[in-house]
Parts: sequence; C-alpha cells; structure tokens
Amino acid sequence: MSANIALAETEEYTYTPEVAKRTAAVFDQVYPAISKEEWPDFAPYVDEILRLKKERNAVVLAHNYQTRDIYHCVSDIVGDSLALAQKAVDVEADVIVMAGVHFMAETTKLLNPSKTVLIPDPKAGCSLADSITGEDVRNLRKKYPGVPIVTYVNTSVEVKAESDICCTSGNAVKIVESLGVDRVLLIPDRFLAANVAAETDVEILTWEGECEVHERFTARQVTQLRKAHPNVTVLAHPECPPEVVEAADYSGSTAGMINFVSEQKPAEVALITECSMGDNIASENPDTNFIRSCNLCPHMQRINLMNICESLKTMTHEVTVDPALADRARLAVQRMLDAS
Repeated sequence: MSANIALAETEEYTYTPEVAKRTAAVFDQVYPAISKEEWPDFAPYVDEILRLKKERNAVVLAHNYQTRDIYHCVSDIVGDSLALAQKAVDVEADVIVMAGVHFMAETTKLLNPSKTVLIPDPKAGCSLADSITGEDVRNLRKKYPGVPIVTYVNTSVEVKAESDICCTSGNAVKIVESLGVDRVLLIPDRFLAANVAAETDVEILTWEGECEVHERFTARQVTQLRKAHPNVTVLAHPECPPEVVEAADYSGSTAGMINFVSEQKPAEVALITECSMGDNIASENPDTNFIRSCNLCPHMQRINLMNICESLKTMTHEVTVDPALADRARLAVQRMLDAS
C-alpha cells in the first residue's frame, strides 16, 4: 500500500468474503489504479461508504489531488476547483461530502445553500486561503480605488464576499480580460498573478500569498529533471514561480494538465504539482511514463477513507456560511461561472 494511504483494519472494517463480493464490481472498475494487494485494505471502507451514500442520498466530490482510493473508488464527481464548483450546482443529492480542502467545501455550500455539505476533516485548510482576510481586501480597495478585484477561488467566503469576481488557475487570464479594464488586482497568489501578467496586456497588481506545495518548485529542478530524462515533457501548475512555468513545456490547471496528457499522449511526462494527481491519471494513460517530481499537500492528505466514512455515519463536519456574507460571495463565484 502507498505510504500516503494508511488505513487501520478494525473489527468493524474487515475484509470478509461478503465485503469482497459486494465490492467486486468496484474493484473491476478501478483496477489497475488500485492493485490486488491494496484492495483488502480499502474494500471494507469503500463498502461502507457506498452503503452510507445510498442511505443518506449523498455524493462525494473529490479534487484531483485526492489519493487514488478516494479518487477512483468512492467519488461521484472529480475535477479541479472550477469543475467542482460548476458541477456542484447540478448535484441533486441531499448531502455533499467534499473530499478536498475547506474553501472548496465553502464554495460548494455557497452554490448549494439548501443542501448539507460535509468536510471529513475541518482542519483541511490551505496556506493560500490563510494568507489573506476580508479586512485585507477592504484595505486594498482603499489603496487602489476603482480597481476591480479578481480573487482566486482558493480563498475564504469572507474574502470572496469582498471581491468583484472569482477565478481559478485555469480561467484567470480569461476572467481578467473579461473585465475590459487596463488594471486589476489579482489576489492572493503572487505567482499566479505573475504568470497571468505574462499572458495579458492588463496591468496586474497582487498580494504576497503563495501555495506551500507549488512555491517550493525551482527552475533548477526542472533543469535537473531534463538532464535525467532528456525526452520528458514538463507540465507546471500556474501557482508555481514564473521561472518554473517558463522552464516547462506547458502550464495549466490540473484539468488542463489532464487534458494535455490524454490529448497529446507524451511518451514521458513530469507533472510539477501535487503528487496524487500523477497517480490518479497514470492508470488512464498507460502508454505514458510518469516521472514523479512533485510535492504532497498536507491539507489534502488529511482526507481519507476512514474520515469520509465517519463523516457520512455521523453527519460531521457540516460546513456553514455566514448569511451576511453568502450573497456577496455567491455573486463573485457566479460571475466567474457566467464568464467561464
């Protein structure tokens, strides 16, 4: 079993012949993403989650950075931040479990105010979201009066509520240019802002926020990677420093990277982003060799099959949004969806 997927077998969650029979069809669908050796560890939890989803009329939304067992075995909808936000609008279930970080659960609640939204671990946060507050945004408005504020979705509801429109890494350039102005604030990720600035004539002002996963990559790593693997195609996330993006062959959101691999079919590829994504798409692209050059997100790793199970069983932890902020924050997200 992968080192980052550790599950404890208990009396309640044991791989029995009955569990094996009930989950056989699931295993047939997810193999070889999940190996035969791993399946006995996962199957009891998968079995219980599937039962609870039916009982609760629930769905699981999983970000592309989730581990293979969640991504392939129990999720109903997978994608990047934009895809999850878009698809969450059409969810008909009564309960939505967000297998992702807290700002994603908040965004899902914004778009589904009448539904119960759960996050298995409320401590699954985000360094980028923590880098800025609503008060910071209000101060930016005072400092730059009249300048539209475009806010990355990797932020709290409080910050979204103080913004004019949201964006994701995949649509940031489009959102910035859709405003028809010469100057915008694109917050809080300074690296995303710098990479967007390189693709548009709009003047980009920003904030000093960073993603703790992507900020650690360097252009030197890309150079060393190419020396070791001369034929590798390097894909970098726009949250990486500009020199990393410049050294890559392609830069895009997680969805953009996935589409690049499936459409271009490179013989060898390195994803300069969070580790789990390579694991998730490798099985769907068996002819591509994935070079592991990545960093783990400690917040995404807080979500696992055990706490998804517990979340559905006990209906915890429910995500709520301050009604005083909800309408304004929802408007910023909806403007993004409309512009996308």
